[in-house]
Amino acid sequence: MLREIPSHFYLAVAQESRRGPALVCLLFGLLLGSCGSVPSAAKMNEVVTYLASDELKGRDTGSEGIEKAAEFLEDEFEAYGIAPFFSSFRDTLSNTSTLAYNVVGVIEGSDPRLKGEYILIGAHFDHIGIVPPKDGDEIANGANDNASGTSTVLELARYFGKQKVSKRSLIFAFFSAEEKGLLGSRHLATVLKDSGINLYTMLNFEMTGVPMQGKDYLLYLTGYEKSNLAEIANTYGGSDLIGFLPKAGEFNLFQRSDNYAFWEVFGVPSHTFSSFDFENYNYYHQPGDEATRMDYEHLSEVVRRMIPVIQGIADSPKDEIKLN
Repeated sequence: MLREIPSHFYLAVAQESRRGPALVCLLFGLLLGSCGSVPSAAKMNEVVTYLASDELKGRDTGSEGIEKAAEFLEDEFEAYGIAPFFSSFRDTLSNTSTLAYNVVGVIEGSDPRLKGEYILIGAHFDHIGIVPPKDGDEIANGANDNASGTSTVLELARYFGKQKVSKRSLIFAFFSAEEKGLLGSRHLATVLKDSGINLYTMLNFEMTGVPMQGKDYLLYLTGYEKSNLAEIANTYGGSDLIGFLPKAGEFNLFQRSDNYAFWEVFGVPSHTFSSFDFENYNYYHQPGDEATRMDYEHLSEVVRRMIPVIQGIADSPKDEIKLN
């Protein structure tokens, strides 16, 4: 078991990350004894390739394909030592006409005072299933949307599940029925609110599989101006981690992903991280959204840069993320 990591370590990572991600990797490698096991581009390739395979037929809500995806995610959670948040990993939706469920796990925080605060890290794992054929292909595999975000959250879960060094508690959630109108996240937000959980912040990952071109930042944040999360993230992860994408506001992306229900229900900072900028990927909701089109070095870089962000937020003695 790792010893507890002092808070000044994350400040050092934040300062040194401006000199390049390789040095961040070195700092974590010195601490963990390995530099590359988590995150792993090969592991993320494996996850996306399975979730976006023809076998799962586009992971439509209520389908056999999404059932297989849920079983896969449950098995991964168990392998990482993550506990079910409810009596099982499955959270059955109450707002869908067909049987559907989220997959939800939790890592209890290590600090007696802070573990009562929860950080929710999520992504939707459903897609749109079978679509009108294009070039003979009718399966909308959903690699970027959103097997990429799912693999990002799963790799973060693998890191924190193995290390278990978070002072605040971490919920990892995979939402179903996002494509039906954000129903999975709406259901979970309502259930958690009714249970009286103290949600500190919600971090959502959507379409993270392809890097942006001509930008001086790795990811953008929806609802950038609504809280100081971007500033905090850049403090821990490096000043070029999070940027402002004007199109995110033009297309109202803040209200179009699974962060929004938690913003509405809890009134806490809840945002989506993404690298889809409407110019770098032409296969949205098309059969061409295939695993072979993802950039797995980019995906692993997203995880590598987000680990100190989540760790720093989880271990900060004060609630530093604030609404603007």
